[in-house]
Amino acid sequence: MIDRAPAGAGTYALVETFFRSEFTTDNPLITQAVKRMLAAGGKRLRPRMTLLAAEANGAAAADHLPLAAYMELIHVATLIHDDVVDNATTRRGVNATAVDYGNRISVLAGDYLFAWIFKNVTAQYPHPVPNILSATLAEICDGEVLQLRALGDLDLPLRAYLEIVLKKTASLFAASAECGALMAGAPAASAGALRDYGRWYGTAFQMMDDLLDVTADASRLGKPVGNDLQERKMTIPLILALANGDGNFRALVERLYSKGDRSAVGLVVEGIAALGGLARTREQIADYARRAELALAPLPESGAKAELVKLAQELRVEN
Repeated sequence: MIDRAPAGAGTYALVETFFRSEFTTDNPLITQAVKRMLAAGGKRLRPRMTLLAAEANGAAAADHLPLAAYMELIHVATLIHDDVVDNATTRRGVNATAVDYGNRISVLAGDYLFAWIFKNVTAQYPHPVPNILSATLAEICDGEVLQLRALGDLDLPLRAYLEIVLKKTASLFAASAECGALMAGAPAASAGALRDYGRWYGTAFQMMDDLLDVTADASRLGKPVGNDLQERKMTIPLILALANGDGNFRALVERLYSKGDRSAVGLVVEGIAALGGLARTREQIADYARRAELALAPLPESGAKAELVKLAQELRVEN
């Protein structure tokens, strides 16, 4: 774990204050469900990225809090739906929304939140922000479908995994950074650089999440350890281990993925480590984090740029 204050701590406080004092929807039940999820915590990386991108282009972060909040709320809506699809029972250390409200309310809550966000975005923001966010939502849904189709596919190539990650996770980071830049009046080169930063940061972030699933404890994850393996997801540590493994390791994974033998989870985790899956994942994370840093080269030096660099570096440090 990192001892120092996280990058963008000031923007984190701005976002938290905004959600506590300003956030509400027209539906009290939806507001309650969303606020409950927000109160469970989170790093608020997507809205912080929006605010830092705006600051890096000369704007005041506080002027763009509603836009930043919409980025986090899109993320929250996807998590509500994810937990229904995955039959998850916990999220960020508390009950998943579906546990307390049921699947029907949860699906409708996610749908309502998406519609409410886009109603506000289209009313408040000029082209191309609404187009970017609607295209991003389509990408996220496409990535979810690709991930579902890839469940248990032990032959899934790394390039297919990357396509899923770029759509399901990295696209929202990219949109968060790009929209913050655009609303600050950034030139096309700066907005494009920040979109690339978000894309590569989001890719490294998802890889880190995959890594933590098999290396962290439940209190840090906010969900059961080995949860991805139990859900038969093809994560990067597993894909890289399978590429190095033999028939014995593949048979062990098949025992878990095809036959549902959850007693094999610990052995699969040990096999991933022994076959270099963890070490090679750390290398991939470091590579994409460096790509994110390099993407910022066109931006002038500023405190906000330094915070964005620090965010990417923290992914490498946590390795």
